[in-house]
Amino acid sequence: MTTFYMENSFTVNVNGNLDFSLAKDQVDGLDVFQTGIGTFHLLKEGVSYRIEILEVDFQNRTYTIRINGNEYDTIVGTPLDQLIKDMGFAVNGSKNIDSISAPMPGLILEISAKIGEEVVEDQQLLILEAMKMENIITSPRKGTIKNVAVKQGDVVDKAQLLIEFE
Repeated sequence: MTTFYMENSFTVNVNGNLDFSLAKDQVDGLDVFQTGIGTFHLLKEGVSYRIEILEVDFQNRTYTIRINGNEYDTIVGTPLDQLIKDMGFAVNGSKNIDSISAPMPGLILEISAKIGEEVVEDQQLLILEAMKMENIITSPRKGTIKNVAVKQGDVVDKAQLLIEFE
């Protein structure tokens, strides 16, 4: 299991089958310099690498790069992506979520969702107070509320069921 530190680590997936993590200090310590627009030279352990950035999608953090003539599709995961995954929410897969669980222990301050209600993605469902902060829990997808498993004033544990979708 990889340990992630919120401020200084990133995950990288290469071609959908190779995953590794990079700490910020590892990235900062690379011997790399820009040779042109979208081209770089990297020297690592005495080996020279020519890197070309072919395609970039900043919003989805996907990059197609060529290293020494070999092309790779990469996805860079941020510490926030890992936190969302650890909280039980899917990253870029929210359409398959059938329920929402508490991401951390806390107190239910407000519930906006009602059984049978049609909701849209990002619609506020409830407010969970945790660590003296109000956390707005929103709908990960369009759907119908099947069950609201908590009520206002309930104290919940991490991973406790909050809401189910039909």
